Amino acid sequence: MNKKTFRKTCIEKAKKSRGVNAFGIDKKINNLLYYAIKKQKAKLIMLYIPLKIEVNIGSLILRLRREKKMLLVPFMEGESFSLVKYRLPLETKRFGVKEPKNRNKYQHKIDLSIVPIIGTDETLRRVGFGKGFYDRFFEKNHKKISKILFVSRESCVASEIITDAHDVKGCCYLNRESKQYTLRKRQIK
Repeated sequence: MNKKTFRKTCIEKAKKSRGVNAFGIDKKINNLLYYAIKKQKAKLIMLYIPLKIEVNIGSLILRLRREKKMLLVPFMEGESFSLVKYRLPLETKRFGVKEPKNRNKYQHKIDLSIVPIIGTDETLRRVGFGKGFYDRFFEKNHKKISKILFVSRESCVASEIITDAHDVKGCCYLNRESKQYTLRKRQIK
């Protein structure tokens, strides 16, 4: 199986999981993410504004804002993105991605980055939608980011290595099957 075929399979799996107890799954994953943030003592957190097939982290964002955490989200620029503070209102941009109107780039060290994925393989490298936005961002900014945590509703793990060396590598993968947050790289089968 190649990455393109795997991506297509995982996207179909993610689309099917949108309605099937998605609220309950998202709540569980949000709780695991909150625990990860607390355990890492993260104050500066890179998040994402979810698409419909991604884990809805809206309740996590609200909780972290109440706790005065610094939240950064992607702001698309050309073939990559920069980070800006999470602020309302949000605008819908290319590919249906929502982002703040704020264009003030933030370029300091990030304690924890929470990144949506479509799938992965045993190397724990990200398979996304295939546009390369995250790959280009992390290539330029990897020294500023302490930990990268992957998240998706459904576990979608290739049985063989299909990712490339330039694909973003995470330290943990949380999904509906996750029982707890652990930073150890798990052997995923």
